[in-house]
Amino acid sequence: MTIQTKTLSEIKILREGGKRHAQILSGLSQMVVPGVSANELNEFALKRIKEQGDVPAFLNYRPEGAKRPYPAALCVSVNDEIVHGIPNEKLKILNNGDIVSLDLGLRHEGFITDAAITVPVGKVSHENESLIATTQRALYAGIEAALLGGRIGDVGAAIERIARRAQFNICEGLAGHGVGYSVHEDPYVPNTGVKNEGELLKEGLVIAIEPMFTTGSGAISLARDGFTYKTSDGAKAAHFEHTVAITKEGPVILTAL
Repeated sequence: MTIQTKTLSEIKILREGGKRHAQILSGLSQMVVPGVSANELNEFALKRIKEQGDVPAFLNYRPEGAKRPYPAALCVSVNDEIVHGIPNEKLKILNNGDIVSLDLGLRHEGFITDAAITVPVGKVSHENESLIATTQRALYAGIEAALLGGRIGDVGAAIERIARRAQFNICEGLAGHGVGYSVHEDPYVPNTGVKNEGELLKEGLVIAIEPMFTTGSGAISLARDGFTYKTSDGAKAAHFEHTVAITKEGPVILTAL
């Protein structure tokens, strides 16, 4: 495993990119209403990124093992789709009661940030409101545990504790990761863990922390499109993510407004 830390000047660039990133996600969240299409959201994200002079980090990105590049700027995952839902290959219309995860990657001055939110579409059930709120709370618990000198296991343990207390399950095998120079870097940042175990959290480490919870069993499957991960039992899932820098002053959220 090769873990590359970032310099203060690089983190400054990531912070500027992260602010732009957060503004786009905020705009996208306001567009989520019944009747909007996933492709409209993708086109909005693509337009805003280009207007700012930045580059969509996901568009044409080909992860290791993928048979083709990812075809969109934004991942739009609806209901039982956990992550990497493709918005622009099949017509995907949001309906009242759905929940939708919006996952965006942005490259600013060569450096990549990664963040995601889950948004209710119209009026959703109490269970799904709770799922969204709990997953978001777990993200911030994971961030608070990402302290200089700690371990990656501290982050996973904090996220896992929130899931267990709320009686939601963690989507199996999906995790966070290092980010900055590339979309995916070392270290692997799982949503489960044991305190004081795993890779050391060093100054300058930049990681994407991203809990993914479900009302179902936690088992996952890969759709025929080769990118979309879904819950195997059709249960709904939620996903939140921030890009975070490990610093002497504590964890710094780079993808905040």
